[in-house]
Amino acid sequence: MTSDLVTFGETMLRLSPPSGERLETATSLEFRTAGAESNVAIAAARLGTSSVWLSKLPDSPLGRRVSNEVRQHGVEPCIEWDDEARQGAYYIEQGATPRSTTVIYDRANAAITTARPIERYQQAIRDAEVFYTSGITPALSETLYETTTDLLATAQQAGTTTAFDLNYRSKLWSPTEARETYESLFENVNILVAAERDVHNVLNREGTAEELAVGLIGDFGFETVIITRGEEGALAVQDGTTYEQPAFETDTVDAIGTGDAFVGGYLARYIAGDTVGKSLSYAAATAALKRTIEGDLAVVTPDEVEGVLEHEGRGISR
Repeated sequence: MTSDLVTFGETMLRLSPPSGERLETATSLEFRTAGAESNVAIAAARLGTSSVWLSKLPDSPLGRRVSNEVRQHGVEPCIEWDDEARQGAYYIEQGATPRSTTVIYDRANAAITTARPIERYQQAIRDAEVFYTSGITPALSETLYETTTDLLATAQQAGTTTAFDLNYRSKLWSPTEARETYESLFENVNILVAAERDVHNVLNREGTAEELAVGLIGDFGFETVIITRGEEGALAVQDGTTYEQPAFETDTVDAIGTGDAFVGGYLARYIAGDTVGKSLSYAAATAALKRTIEGDLAVVTPDEVEGVLEHEGRGISR
């Protein structure tokens, strides 16, 4: 199973009431799938990158629902099936000013929490150009921390580029726990993606976005560090050059999955051989388009991304 991009992590069912309704009074729920690593694989696949998603699912209608939807968007699932496990889910109640959006997770003891670094996973990673996972995965269980460590090391030993997004979730662990785990994984990470707030609050670092990126490269030897800054755009540092990319103007229908779309867009162009600057602008355009789409998935096309870039222009490098 050879592909350009391989990702590993959990995908959940996403259940949400109609807009403007509360979970406690809703009589119907919309049924979708969502997970950081499959979201990234889908975004990249939609943009022309051959992608494989590694995971563990229950051998049940719910597990097959997840696998089928991932495949529907052009990603090849490589699944370890478990006929005794359960499918993780989350419920989302979209907010509107002044009421915030509410997310409730139901993922304890999901199938993914017992996933081991089986040979099929390892071989897929050895054959890939890029292996991606996020900080959500090692937070889900001690087993997954060990598996994530093993798979990142497998990629490094095989010469596969590794990409890692901090993707900090306060409902999973404390900043201190997260920082210790992240830093233990960094030796096997080439491309680091991190929200500026997480570098400040979780990695406990101070400075501007550029200072944060340069400091992380100096301390951990990353090839590239990308700092995302929400409405202020993103910044990347590689080989002593800083690339800045503003966010594109967009109407927001659903913000969830924006960061994953950004990473998927970036990796799609990185794999295609584009410069950091062009990859960063492609990532920002993909993220902007995602915000106009309901659900977690960036159901976009290369022409749409190019259209955003042609209309808005690209970022700068210095």
